[in-house]
Amino acid sequence: MIKHKLTLIKHFKDIQDPRLKRKQLHKLDDIFFITLCAVICGCDGWVAIEKFANIKRTWFEQYLSLEHGIPSHDTFGRIFSLIDPEKFQSCFSSWIKEIVKNVTGDVIAIDGKCLRRSHDKSSNKSAIYMVSAWSHDNQLALGQVKVDEKSNEITALPSLLENLDITGSIITTDALNTQKKSAKLIVSKGADYLTALKGNQSTLHDDVILFFENTPKRYENTINTYKSIDSGHGRIEERTVTSCNRIDWLTEHHTHPHLASIISVKSRRFLADKWSEETRYFISSVKHNDAEKFAHYVRAHWGVENNLHWRLDMAFDEDHCRIRQGYADQNMAILRHMSLNILSSDKDNKVGIKIKRQMAGWDNDYLLKLLQIF
Repeated sequence: MIKHKLTLIKHFKDIQDPRLKRKQLHKLDDIFFITLCAVICGCDGWVAIEKFANIKRTWFEQYLSLEHGIPSHDTFGRIFSLIDPEKFQSCFSSWIKEIVKNVTGDVIAIDGKCLRRSHDKSSNKSAIYMVSAWSHDNQLALGQVKVDEKSNEITALPSLLENLDITGSIITTDALNTQKKSAKLIVSKGADYLTALKGNQSTLHDDVILFFENTPKRYENTINTYKSIDSGHGRIEERTVTSCNRIDWLTEHHTHPHLASIISVKSRRFLADKWSEETRYFISSVKHNDAEKFAHYVRAHWGVENNLHWRLDMAFDEDHCRIRQGYADQNMAILRHMSLNILSSDKDNKVGIKIKRQMAGWDNDYLLKLLQIF
């Protein structure tokens, strides 16, 4: 355990203790370690974390000094409200870099999520919005940053990618991040992009639609198509993915950086005894023309919703978390990402994240096993 504690905690050694020297009764490492264990085990607030630590005090005393006992809930809350979240995020990235050695060929999905209950009317504080990066191959959250209150996801993406090694990966985003600066940044870091195309790129969007709906004969042999059918629980979905990488006609009129391919995804869904149809469009810097691979990239993007955001809501009840003082909401969001990564990496127990949290709280040996995964 001591070996593990050093392995994990060493990445957070650079975090400056925000307390005055005379008030540092409890080691910052110990506070961080207790809090991480508590969040893994199902605690979602400072009072719960204090109660958890007192109940598990004998277990914690095997690995921590606890000379002055268990910190109070006020101490936990105050410290995490003061810790610099940018530094905390940087340390999180350092930890992830040790775990994830290579992302070549990986699909890394970028998407934002609002922490709905983090607002505070009394101090005129808006709910915070976190943008996260999700690795499809590793099934891990690679990082997260808060969107500035007077800005949007576009400005958050550079900050998020700054601490990530994305060399050789495919970065997928929604239409909001279909921006020239974002495209340049992604390619400059050795990755490729695949971004959704909607009305915010009006003329480019219109030209791509027109091409796929009325493909000129001289380009028909440059089109590649892949079809798939999924079914289950009374739902049938047919997808037709069409790609084209001969787009000289498009790049003559549009200067989107490194644009190499365009993609159409047509979905037909049968649900509740009726069919519905939707067509989505994407642009990419990927140079190949393999429609099946593009289908994989598009599907993999939804992992950030299904495997990250959905789990944070269902297993961690993130949308109802009332932690909001100072930087505590941002720092707790990072702790939830850490906990989710640790819990997700247990492949032996075929149960959901919420049950794994309960198991860790019940069984000290299981908690120890989780902490030793990385």
